[in-house]
Amino acid sequence: MTSEEKFDLITRNLEEVLTEEELKVLIESGKPLKHYIGFEISGKVHLGTGFATMQKIKDLQQAGVSTTIFLADWHTWLNKKLDGTLETARRMAGDYFEEGLKASALCVGADPNKIEFVLGSELYEKIGQSYWADVIRVSKATTIARMLRSTTIMGRKENEISDSAMLIYPAMQSADIFALGVTIAHAGTDQRNVHVVAREAAGKIGKQKPIAIHHHLLQGLAQPVFKTDENGKKVMDLEAAKMSKSKPDSAIFIHDEPDEIKKKITNAYCPEGEVEFNPILDWTKHLIFYPSASQGDALQVQRDQKWGGDITYTTYEELEKDYAGKKLHPMDLKNAVAEWLIAKLEPARKYFEDPKRKAALAEIERLTSK
Repeated sequence: MTSEEKFDLITRNLEEVLTEEELKVLIESGKPLKHYIGFEISGKVHLGTGFATMQKIKDLQQAGVSTTIFLADWHTWLNKKLDGTLETARRMAGDYFEEGLKASALCVGADPNKIEFVLGSELYEKIGQSYWADVIRVSKATTIARMLRSTTIMGRKENEISDSAMLIYPAMQSADIFALGVTIAHAGTDQRNVHVVAREAAGKIGKQKPIAIHHHLLQGLAQPVFKTDENGKKVMDLEAAKMSKSKPDSAIFIHDEPDEIKKKITNAYCPEGEVEFNPILDWTKHLIFYPSASQGDALQVQRDQKWGGDITYTTYEELEKDYAGKKLHPMDLKNAVAEWLIAKLEPARKYFEDPKRKAALAEIERLTSK
């Protein structure tokens, strides 16, 4: 595989690369391409966490990048998730979350056996003092204002930071990158701030500056929330509109049953003829028509002959054009998307038929049902 082919695989369907030039230099250098993405253990695995992430990991695996998923049990504890204890976060990281991500990999054709899973508490126990020294070094290299702005990576607003422990969260996430020897740090666009902290701190404390790649955040199924930006323009509030584990009706979880998938999609926000801020079209573009020469997916729309009969879309552009022109009805699109998801998530449903995994799923549901 040529350097250009590797670059194309690593960068396709991303929102941002910090920076493309640095990535090109890294690939040309012949140094190991070592990736990581980290997750709090804060709830069930949904399409954004599992499916969308694994689509990118599949690309990275094909490009010869070693892939690591960091199970952030300490960060879960800091962010007061599940029952607020480190012990529960640690247990659910292995019993449920790792298994959910492996199931997601099976759904997209990534190889779960080539993903290294690293538990935060085990890493910290292994490297000990050097890790905590890096947390202090990052903190000393970062202003309080920058650190406070970066706490939005926790899914909280600045005024929701209720104790000083939360302020070390971004420094720990940066230190995780250095501890793992990462050359490519990966996340959704909501994690951009902490990657900037890590990149800026790296030069000050003598660490390798990671390349940062950010994939698209899938919209939740509810009607979007809007706000006004600094220029007075109406924009979607990405934090409020993204798919969220804490809003179960806004998300499809990777082990949802077919009837549940159909119900959620049927009730989704999807105004006729409106393309912008439409979550069903967002999913169609970023999941079904994810650019992949090997995937070859198409969307089969079944409808009565009086409404034009069945139609197959092979590109997002032609589907969007028909939808905007009201040649494709919202319910026909919803039904097609629901059937596609039901088929794609079948491996995950089968994976969680295992009694141990099923019990872990029941426990995470209990912990997050409050």
